[in-house]
Amino acid sequence: MRSMFLGKGKDDLIQDIAKAGLPLSPAFKSGIWYQYYFQTERGRAGLTTNRREIARILWTRNSPNWHFDEVTLDQHASAFDNSDYVEVVLHFYRHHLGLAAGYPMYEELEQRLAAQPTITVPTITLDGDADGIVPATDGKSTAVKFSGEHQHRVIPNVGHNLPQEDPKAFATAVWELASKKR
Repeated sequence: MRSMFLGKGKDDLIQDIAKAGLPLSPAFKSGIWYQYYFQTERGRAGLTTNRREIARILWTRNSPNWHFDEVTLDQHASAFDNSDYVEVVLHFYRHHLGLAAGYPMYEELEQRLAAQPTITVPTITLDGDADGIVPATDGKSTAVKFSGEHQHRVIPNVGHNLPQEDPKAFATAVWELASKKR
């Protein structure tokens, strides 16, 4: 088994509900305004009415060096037309902040992941150095979570959407892991 950890920290990939109420820096929180907006009925109405516009704002702010075109946005926006899109998005952010229950069938798995078990397989972590939400790190703060081979890379001029902004750097990391002898 190979691992590819692509988050900026544990909050990105694993919901740590027990710590959801702890404060983070105002500079960080101001970048994720939408998470709080989606807690309100106004946020529900806004996401229902302005799905594409909200995506454009988030993409632009979260990945300021990514100059996506209308075709790319349109390709993604078609997924926003799914009938349960708004409810899925709202539930995700509400659960992320501990304001909505998780799905019972995943509760046991969620508890195991919340314990932050050590990752024992070879792993490459990636940060974009132009992320409009979370600054790139040197990887040291999460290094203790890996007991197997671990590399951390900072990808230049890339924001929050690393796989799409620099698919070559992303694919290279995936290929390196997939090519390792077991």
